[in-house]
Amino acid sequence: MAIPVIAIFDIGKTNKKFFLFDENLKEIKEEYVKFPTITDEDGEECDDLRKISNWAKEKVEALCRDSNYRVMALNFSTYGASFVSVDDSGKPITPIYNYLKKFPQDLHEEFYGKYPEEQINTITASPTLGMLNSGLQLLWLKRKRPEVFKRIKYSLHLPQYISYLFTGEFVAEPTSIGCHTKLWDFPKGDYHSWVYEEEIAEKFPKTVPTSNYFEKTICGQRVKVGVGIHDSSSALASYLLKINEPFALISTGTWSITLNPYPVGELTFDELKNDCLNFLSIQGGTVKASRFLLGYELDHQIEKLNLHFKKEAKYYKDIEADEELLQQFLSGEIPSKFYPETMVRTPMIQNMFPENRWELSDFDTFESAYYQVNWGLAKLQKASLLLALGKSETKKVYIDGGFVHNSVFIRMLEELLPEFELKFSDFPLGSAYGAALMLGHSEKFSKQNL
Repeated sequence: MAIPVIAIFDIGKTNKKFFLFDENLKEIKEEYVKFPTITDEDGEECDDLRKISNWAKEKVEALCRDSNYRVMALNFSTYGASFVSVDDSGKPITPIYNYLKKFPQDLHEEFYGKYPEEQINTITASPTLGMLNSGLQLLWLKRKRPEVFKRIKYSLHLPQYISYLFTGEFVAEPTSIGCHTKLWDFPKGDYHSWVYEEEIAEKFPKTVPTSNYFEKTICGQRVKVGVGIHDSSSALASYLLKINEPFALISTGTWSITLNPYPVGELTFDELKNDCLNFLSIQGGTVKASRFLLGYELDHQIEKLNLHFKKEAKYYKDIEADEELLQQFLSGEIPSKFYPETMVRTPMIQNMFPENRWELSDFDTFESAYYQVNWGLAKLQKASLLLALGKSETKKVYIDGGFVHNSVFIRMLEELLPEFELKFSDFPLGSAYGAALMLGHSEKFSKQNL
């Protein structure tokens, strides 16, 4: 007998993933693929939209042919800050521009000359991030590619475009709109006035709840097809739907992203300068978030340590927490010498690490240097958590992702945060799982006027 399944596409910058969950949301199949990047018209690297689209369609077609499974539902979680713009026929007319693409200085000066930086950043809860403020990608198109801009019928964030491939429906949804896009006026609960003044709002389709779905015929039967969700918000969704008391989530990986769905007070410009921002949750509420390059920095430093101490790439994985060493760090007996080398020098990081160098020659062993790295990163994680919490009194903190397996980092964090109740999860499918959960809670969330 065919197993009823929920199919989820979880599309990251590096890995494109496909999962099948059963009716109880237990994972029964997964596939990870990578596609070579291509270049846009300026010769800059970007994702290959055609390959991603074809792969998604082919996976569903193959699923339809597999007699072991019966597709009940389909949804999509993808990285944010990326638009696909389509013409009247629904065909893409732009690449997925890389959100790391350089934003022109003249346009930067024009925009912030008209909309003062401190004011608009605070209202839209978006630090100044160039193309990572995805709304500015459309302003860039309007100014630098006016003929292309005129041809745009709709601009869809990537989750909603992948959904469109299976539904033919053009929609927008809160979690994609409200993730450092500089589009959303948080106090007003609407697009910011600049979006209307620049005639960009007319390029957006109607907004529907994140839990919305369309019933479409796929595999010869009616299937619930979701509208997609921003991946960080999707990871948070799996906690929000299960936990009824205030909490914060630290999601670790290349980035450490701390999400506080119970913020108190308005976001300040000083917080924005420290890479603290607001998201929109699945309920359309405000989520305060802070972030820093945790995994990226650790990988960078481990490469240096391996080379200096002539160790194998995975040597560090066998290092266990040493309680005596830990106490020496806590007491200050071992001074902190670490200096982060890959992160943007926000005021917070500059204050924590005022020196501009650290020398591996100061250390006799790999272990002693590795402890220094983790001590510095654990202190950063504490500061990032407190930044996201702000005036919130939340004391329960969930931590998931790859760093829950780093015993040195975790023990240091436990000692640095004695007043918090830390709960750890190595559940690796947060984004995909959250997207699957959306399809089972549509009636519940539609009543909350998203």
